[in-house]
Amino acid sequence: GVRRPRAVLAAANAALSLGAWVLDRRSATADPAGADASIAATEAAAAEAPLRSKIVVSAVVLRDEQGRVLSVRKRGTQRFMFPGGKPEPGETTEQTAVREVQEELGIDLDVAELTHLGDFETDAANEPNHTVVASVFEHPFVEGVAVNAEIDELEWIALDSDRADLAPLLRDAVFPALRER
Repeated sequence: GVRRPRAVLAAANAALSLGAWVLDRRSATADPAGADASIAATEAAAAEAPLRSKIVVSAVVLRDEQGRVLSVRKRGTQRFMFPGGKPEPGETTEQTAVREVQEELGIDLDVAELTHLGDFETDAANEPNHTVVASVFEHPFVEGVAVNAEIDELEWIALDSDRADLAPLLRDAVFPALRER
């Protein structure tokens, strides 16, 4: 019947997700140099998965005086991404962006100074078989950026960087859009 193939596909999807997660965790703890390989394995599993869920987020691009972009790595992950996150009920995309940056970096952004860069859809960085749908905003530089909440590390990254540890949203969508401006 129709239900059996769907159940088989769902089981295969779950097995791929679990396998990619296990491989990712093993290589991150056993061999930090093997992180690139585990990232590639996670991307390969995600590309083959037939069922994908969407994660809606708001993100913020902050640049320093050299034009580098602030990126963060959340606790327990390997990829650098923009500060930002998921909306709370009733929030606009702009409100989500401002709240998430305050929580993650301890700085207050002015909603009036946000410029909508665009809406982008890419593979999710740390969730196999998920797509991220991101409303991305630019905001002028703000002093006092610090690691807070679930953030383990922050780094200013040049737009021409082709590092393997960048989230697909940065590498494949937003960095190219920023280079064209």
